[in-house]
Amino acid sequence: MTRSFAFGKWLLAFPLLGAALGSCSPSGGSGTAQTDILQSSLDTTVHPGDDFFTYANGGWLKRHPIPNSESSWGIGREVQNEVYARLRALSEEAAKANAAPGSNQQKIGDFYATGMDSARIEQQGIAPLKPELDRIAAIRTPQEVMATVAHLQPLGVNALMGMYVTQDAKNSEKMALYLYQGGLGLPNRDYYFNTDKRTAGIRQQYGHHVARMFQLLGQDSVTARQNSNRVVRLETALAKSSRKLEDLRDPYANYNKLAVADLGKLASNVEWRAVLNQMELQKADTVIVGQPEFYRTAGQLLKTASVDDWKAYLQWHVVHTFAPNLSSNFDNENFRFYGTVLQGSKQQRPRWKRVLDREEDAMGEMLGQLFVKEYFRPETKQRYEKLVENVTASFREHIQQLDWMSDSTKQKALVKLSKITKKVGYPDKWKDYSSLKVDRSSYVQNVMRANQWAYRYRVNKLGRPVDRTEWDMTPQTYNAYYNPSNNEIVLPAAIFAIPGLKDEDADDATIYGYAGASTIGHELTHGFDDEGSQYDEKGNLRNWWTKQDRAEFKKRVNQIVRQFNGYTVLDSLRINGKATAGENIADLGGIVIAYDAFKKTEQYKKGEKLAGLTPTQRYLLGYALGWQSHQRPEDLAQRIMTDVHSPAQYRVNGPMADVPAFYEAFKVQPTHKLFRPDSARVRIW
Repeated sequence: MTRSFAFGKWLLAFPLLGAALGSCSPSGGSGTAQTDILQSSLDTTVHPGDDFFTYANGGWLKRHPIPNSESSWGIGREVQNEVYARLRALSEEAAKANAAPGSNQQKIGDFYATGMDSARIEQQGIAPLKPELDRIAAIRTPQEVMATVAHLQPLGVNALMGMYVTQDAKNSEKMALYLYQGGLGLPNRDYYFNTDKRTAGIRQQYGHHVARMFQLLGQDSVTARQNSNRVVRLETALAKSSRKLEDLRDPYANYNKLAVADLGKLASNVEWRAVLNQMELQKADTVIVGQPEFYRTAGQLLKTASVDDWKAYLQWHVVHTFAPNLSSNFDNENFRFYGTVLQGSKQQRPRWKRVLDREEDAMGEMLGQLFVKEYFRPETKQRYEKLVENVTASFREHIQQLDWMSDSTKQKALVKLSKITKKVGYPDKWKDYSSLKVDRSSYVQNVMRANQWAYRYRVNKLGRPVDRTEWDMTPQTYNAYYNPSNNEIVLPAAIFAIPGLKDEDADDATIYGYAGASTIGHELTHGFDDEGSQYDEKGNLRNWWTKQDRAEFKKRVNQIVRQFNGYTVLDSLRINGKATAGENIADLGGIVIAYDAFKKTEQYKKGEKLAGLTPTQRYLLGYALGWQSHQRPEDLAQRIMTDVHSPAQYRVNGPMADVPAFYEAFKVQPTHKLFRPDSARVRIW
């Protein structure tokens, strides 16, 4: 339930952190020291009532075309470049330093140095993967297939199965082992079956790509094509038993707890106890299987598909996983398909940026500690926390005033809201990376060891008390999330800042729209969306609603599903209203809840215009600022099929069409395209 962005909001520029919230005093900021960020982004050739997203952001988008190296571009990518520069300086300094062995600086420096040593990477070629490829080549039986699958999981190769350890959805005090569908090389199951021209073309290109990778491994063209066919055939069979995007959002349907001994009922030919032991899961006594039909099919395929089929499948998944970290022939072919064919990017980003991405994956909280120490002040954290409390208080009032919910359910909703933990800025304790080994022998080996460290960090939680202080994002991450099992919102420091806007220039209207609505209110509402509302105040999957109230809620959810089902993107592609329902509910909830919080500020009460805009106009434009982005058609098509978030344009236009304040502030009339009759507007929270 993360807050996700069409352009991939990620890291924020260090110097800007905390700046945007500096004016969260009742008076708001002056907004006069520089060009107004909201006014300068406008495209006034478009009426806000026809396309509020383009009206709010069109001027900025015209001045910021998508670079050839990117599949999308937006406000987050702009500030990410500043972060890259900072991280590059830190990493280069660490690489040159004679740091103490085992220190964070040594690990950061060695990881970066091996990633940047392209000459050595070219020289090594496929050699770093040879032990794994030799292991696969030696497979003789289906049992050895599963043993190899189990061996590869800790290395980061998620072939055949998806396995993770997290809180039990029905008992949030206990860590549980989950088995989910997985093992596909295309983004999801629909890519194997949809018959539209675009998807069919991608499917054909995928077969060529897999064959090309086999050729790079040294196979002749005929053998490579045969093995590509084996891979696609196996993956298609697995995809057939994989659930659709929208079906994965039903927490009850994807909760099927079994004793380990009963896993044989799904796949009798798999020695599950031995497999789990090999995966360092000796403590597991029960398993929550998300999609039992997937594992039934996997078991059948282990019987019916040849060992040669499985060897090709595993070879492919190994090289696919590590291709970006290998020599340029593998890296470039991987980018050609996944970067250009699937996402429309014209060229690779610079190597140093790609290495920093892997560094963030491998040791993000190491960087986070440096980040907090040097660029984030305690007083800024306090400002964030104040804004969170203001929006939470508004949500409390909204629940109390609902006309469709009974008092008994309201009281339970209020209890759940009061129990939401608000994590703001950065964690109180950091992950311990002392057992992570990093050296200068091989970039791929460093990536593998980092994957192993992360894997063991997760599986070692099994059988231990739940650590509710843990964060799943680093402080420098430009994102946020709601965790239903912890009943918490997690708001990394970076998510609150506005790029290029100084502390004294950030007025409350902009802040409440940009941070209060699209982040704080959004994440709070996730606790009460179609999925999050099924968890109680302790984070357990349990019905706390009356039957009538649940029916009334579902009626409103169905309204927003129908609304978004009606949006067509890229010719024939439509938004999947059911799959995106949770995010669309959270967007709408965030806007209306934070707006009432903003109405208590002095800026709103004074009603004075700033840069020619009223306080309410600035608030709504501040929300739109958070989705200031555009993307290539290829990337947009992929996201429509795989993402539970609507495209940025519809995350603005969709909810705005349901917000009464939008109609009043911008004089939206029935003749305008976004107009919805009052009776058709969605009202939930």
